[in-house]
Amino acid sequence: MPHDVIMPALGMAQDTGKIVSWLKNAGDPVKAGEAIMEVETDKATMEVEAQADGYLSGITANAGDDVPVGQVVATISESTEGAESAGTGETGPAPAKHEDQAPEPADDDLPEGQSVIMPALGMAQDTGLIVSWRKAPGDAVSAGDVLLEVETDKSVMEVEAGHDGFVAAILAEAQEAVPVGSVIAIISAKAPEKPIMRGMVSSPASRTKATPEPVQSGEPDTELPPEPAKAVSKRSSPKSIGAQGGERILASPKARRLAHEQGLDLKRLVEEGHEQPFHVADLDTLRALPPVMPAGQPSASLPLHLAARVPASGCDDFARWFRQDTGNELDPARLWLSFAAAALRQSRTDTTESLAIGLEKPGAERSSHRDPDISLPEPESAEDDPTPDLILRDFSDSMLTAMRLGPAERPVLTVLRDGERFSVSLDFQPGDLSETEAVRILTGFAERLQEPLHHIL
Repeated sequence: MPHDVIMPALGMAQDTGKIVSWLKNAGDPVKAGEAIMEVETDKATMEVEAQADGYLSGITANAGDDVPVGQVVATISESTEGAESAGTGETGPAPAKHEDQAPEPADDDLPEGQSVIMPALGMAQDTGLIVSWRKAPGDAVSAGDVLLEVETDKSVMEVEAGHDGFVAAILAEAQEAVPVGSVIAIISAKAPEKPIMRGMVSSPASRTKATPEPVQSGEPDTELPPEPAKAVSKRSSPKSIGAQGGERILASPKARRLAHEQGLDLKRLVEEGHEQPFHVADLDTLRALPPVMPAGQPSASLPLHLAARVPASGCDDFARWFRQDTGNELDPARLWLSFAAAALRQSRTDTTESLAIGLEKPGAERSSHRDPDISLPEPESAEDDPTPDLILRDFSDSMLTAMRLGPAERPVLTVLRDGERFSVSLDFQPGDLSETEAVRILTGFAERLQEPLHHIL
C-alpha cells in the first residue's frame, strides 16, 4: 500500500516547515532511510527520510513552500504504475490539530494539565534521547521557553514548552531514550503542590502509546502492558536489546543508513556492550573494533606482550667505567645488541647458528648486525641486510616511557628509560616464539642489562 510523506514536527511549538529542496524527483525510486527532502526550521535544516521502499509520487509542495505540520506533501507508491496513477493529485488540508487530542497521562497520581510529548525530529525517528532538562519541576514557564534538549543524529535540538504555566511533572530523565509520542512532562495552569520527577521506566505515562488489554467484567483493573523493548533507557543493559537474533537494534536513521552503506554491523556494538540508541558518532567506535575472524581460523590479534623493569644503575656504572678506562663514550646500543643476541641464542637448542639482530632508533633507518654477541666490542654490520631474527628498538633517549605497536615481521625487543629504571618489553606472534622461549629471551636480556660487567666477563 502507498505511504504518505507528511511534514514532520521538528519542535513542540512548530506549526509549519519550509521545504528547502527536494532531493528526489517524482517517479524516482527510493529506499527506506534515504533522504528525500530538506526541511528548514528556525534552528537547523534537517533531512527528511523515506519510511518505505518504493517510488516517489504525488508531490504537492514545491521548494520554498511553507507547509503545515502533518500535511501530506508526497506519496511513496509500491510500483511505477502506482506512482503514475498517484500523479500529482491534490491532497486535502491537514486535519486540524486540537490540544485536547494530545495523549493524556494514564497515571491517576499525575497532576492535571497539558501533556508535553516527545516530538518527531525526523520522518523515520522512533525515539529521542533527552540530553538535559532546562526547567525543573515546579518552575514557571512560558510557551516559548526552552523546556529540554533532545539529541538527533544531526544536532541537539531545543524543545519549547508550548504552553504557559508551571512544570507539574517530568516523566523522563536526562540520558533516557524515549519513544516518539510518549508523554515526557505535564504543564499545569496553577503551581503544583507536589511536583513530580521520575524516569521513563517508572512512569506509566510513558506507555500511553501502548493499547491496554481488555478487562473482563468483574475483574480488577490490570496494569498497562510493559513499554516496548525498543524504548530503552541509556542506563538499561545495552545487551538486553538487539542481542537476540530477532530484536531490533536502536539506531538513528542516518547511522543505520551509513552502517549499511559501509558494510558495518551495528550488532557488534551491542555485543561489545555499547549503549543504545546508536548515532553517527558511534560508527567511529564500530570501525575501530578488531575484525571478526571466521570460525576455524586463527585470530589476527595483537602480538603477545611481555614486560620487565630493570634498575639502570648497572648500565650507568658500566658506561662510567668504560669512559674512565678508554676515554671514549659508550653507545649503549652496542652493548644491548650483544645482550639481545646472547639471550636469543641461549633460548635456542642450536647455539652455533648465525643470528642477525636489527637495530631501530628514533629518526634512523634500521641497521642489521650479524652475531653481535660474538663480535664485541664493535658489532659487525650485515652487508646483505638479512631478515633479522630479532628486532631491538632502542628508545632509551626518547621521552617515551611505554610502547606497544602493531605486529612486526619478527619479535621486537624494546628498551625505554623511565628515570632510574629501564622498561623492557618483548612483543611477538605465537608462530614466531613459544611462550617458554619468549620468557627466556626477556629474562636473559634483563639479567644482562642489570649486571653488564658480570655477563661480559
